[in-house]
Amino acid sequence: MPVTARNWLRFPVVSAGAEHLVMGYLMRRNILTYKAPPNNQGYDLICIHPDPRHRPIGRQWHRVLVQVKSRYATDCDRGFPVRQDTLNAFDFLIVAFLNIGRFAGRNNGSTGQTEPEFYTLPRAFVRAHHVADPTWQKVRLTGLEDEIEPYRNQAGFEQIAKLLGIRRPVKTTVEMELAGGKG
Repeated sequence: MPVTARNWLRFPVVSAGAEHLVMGYLMRRNILTYKAPPNNQGYDLICIHPDPRHRPIGRQWHRVLVQVKSRYATDCDRGFPVRQDTLNAFDFLIVAFLNIGRFAGRNNGSTGQTEPEFYTLPRAFVRAHHVADPTWQKVRLTGLEDEIEPYRNQAGFEQIAKLLGIRRPVKTTVEMELAGGKG
């Protein structure tokens, strides 16, 4: 494929990897997560309780729908596109800042790699910060660092676990006694 101004910074493997990375982190928290069919409109992941016999009680949910957005550049503008017609299709939007390197200006991506960051944003937050510009519908997180901190990494994933009624995996007292100690 010839390199053009439109496609030279498209990395489909990296983009697909973002969804799988988010799935891995959710499953690491014991949230059973399935990928929606490709090109599904409005959400990318379906999260459920790992126990098929679990019945939601109180304010717990049966399932949570997640849209995943990603940015690969460490020096990105901390904004991501979201179409207005998808705002009611997901419960949470997880933005994955993959931070694979610096690409702005004369940077070629070979420096600036850092650990990925994830923000699990509730639909109400996304709607409140959505900019419906006629040319580019977007959510910008620049300047909202204090406001988004509660949604960062594990704290963000915990929101989904709580809604689904999934306790943190821990060893029971019986298992600890069988192991010959307290931990």
